[in-house]
Amino acid sequence: MTRRRIDINSDMGESFGAWQMGDDAAMLRIVSSANVACGFHAGDPDIMAQTFAMARDRNVAVGAHPGFQDLMGFGRRHIPYSVGEIERMVAYQIGAAQAVSQYVGHPITHVKAHGALGRLAQQDKSVARAITNAIKAVDPSLICLAAALGHEQRIAEETGLTVIPEIAADRSYLDSGEMVPRGQKDAVIRDPDVAAWRAVEMVSEGAVVTVTGKRIPTHIGSICVHGDMPEATAIAQAVRNGLEKQGYAIANFIH
Repeated sequence: MTRRRIDINSDMGESFGAWQMGDDAAMLRIVSSANVACGFHAGDPDIMAQTFAMARDRNVAVGAHPGFQDLMGFGRRHIPYSVGEIERMVAYQIGAAQAVSQYVGHPITHVKAHGALGRLAQQDKSVARAITNAIKAVDPSLICLAAALGHEQRIAEETGLTVIPEIAADRSYLDSGEMVPRGQKDAVIRDPDVAAWRAVEMVSEGAVVTVTGKRIPTHIGSICVHGDMPEATAIAQAVRNGLEKQGYAIANFIH
């Protein structure tokens, strides 16, 4: 019998110079896909190369993780860029990720927007279209890893891109299908067991489960564990263990 497959992804390469963020080496032993920062919200050429090389050695798929140009705010602050500026900054960051990943012999396979940019892409059609336009113009073979139920998923599908909808194991959801904003109570789930239980529940049911218990049916192709929390590797391992116990094979979406 063929085992059901699911991808686990995490955001990586989010250090910068001497400033360190996350334990990428540990996370790469758990996940099947990595989204690598491209120098705008975090990352630099050396960090990018190191992260791509580690992922290559672990056979982990890699993608570009473009964000707003906001090192101080880690790309999580809303900045009123124009739609054209967003499209060009995403294209620029995809290009950087392509170049560095090819340099280390492990080319990127997908694109996932970071932080405030990703949140806007879920809510705002024009931002979602800017991101998908950039992907299609630079390399239409790249997969769009997008938040399930958001505008980016729908517009990428309309554009003809291959889309993988994702949920976040470590975040709570509103009845709208959007993640609870980080500033609100219980927005972030830090208990590995709770995160694992929620991930298994949503994947098994094929639905986003909200804070009120509402089920919103959706295809789920990948589960995100954010790598910038102290609990990140414990959460990722618990999620992987929980899914494997339910008969899922952890595998990236390009195989």
